[in-house]
Amino acid sequence: MAEVGIYPVGALRVHALRALAPGPRLIVLGAVHGNETCGTRAIERVLAELDAGSWALARGSVTFVPVTNPLAYQRGQRMGERNLNRNLRPNAAPVDNEDRIANTLCPLLAEHDVLLDLHSFHSPGEPFAMIGPADNDGPLEPFNHAAEEEALALRLGPRRIVEGWLETYASGVKSRLQRTSASPDERAHLLNTDPSYGVGTTEYMRSRGGYAITLECGQHADPRSTEVAYRAIRATLAHLALVDEPAPAARDDVELLCLNEVTDRHHADDRFARAWSSYQPLRAGEVIGQRADGTVLRAPDDGFIVFPNPNALAGNEWFYFARRSPRRLRAQGPTR
Repeated sequence: MAEVGIYPVGALRVHALRALAPGPRLIVLGAVHGNETCGTRAIERVLAELDAGSWALARGSVTFVPVTNPLAYQRGQRMGERNLNRNLRPNAAPVDNEDRIANTLCPLLAEHDVLLDLHSFHSPGEPFAMIGPADNDGPLEPFNHAAEEEALALRLGPRRIVEGWLETYASGVKSRLQRTSASPDERAHLLNTDPSYGVGTTEYMRSRGGYAITLECGQHADPRSTEVAYRAIRATLAHLALVDEPAPAARDDVELLCLNEVTDRHHADDRFARAWSSYQPLRAGEVIGQRADGTVLRAPDDGFIVFPNPNALAGNEWFYFARRSPRRLRAQGPTR
């Protein structure tokens, strides 16, 4: 079996398979954030199975990138020099580690039709998939592959599916711009107040004509998150008919939520009222936290707290608020 566990800084280790029969082009990413390693371990398991002859690619192609941010991975932390999953785009004058990765990663993404991006999260909670918008020709995230994306999301395993990321993030940027200013040399802050800062791997993939899903597989240190990631890879291969295996059934018991609001942490002394878990239910008026100046933050409606980060830096996202979505997901996928 080939050694797959060495990931030097300064290069992306890419494993590519090309079948002789035509079919979709899939790319699977792990460790976009360096401390989120469930995708890395799951990809390594799949590659070991491939080397052992446990399965074979029947049509199309699949590309695996076990560690997408080697510097962050080596350091065992979320970022190398900044968040790779924000402001992702080619840069003619790269100034940091993530800019340099983007200049290799973005063209690689553009060569594919489908992206599965494997992540994990800090707070306790169950796995969930994040999808893009409904088909639209609007200015923020025009898209025309919603049906294919929905069909794949319904087959990845988790029952919870979430939409609304980029629109909610853009609204948060508007609020941030009204509240803050920065000198030209404060690059991190300027990126954080750029609407395109909300663009990560999946948003970039959609902008290049493909479709994509972020799968949050579980808590960072939970070994079950690796199993969720592994099963999702195998389900994706089967659903896209890249392998000669039975197509997975679509879940019919999903909970679809829509992100609606993002709240920034203004000061290091802003505090949560309790230790929140992502997607923990909230009742209208329930106290979420308190600002350093004494302002109490309450839930605007019945809903859910999402991505609560007690260690967020001042000026960055502190938590999101989600409501149940009326959108109807379609289980019909590509013709096999």
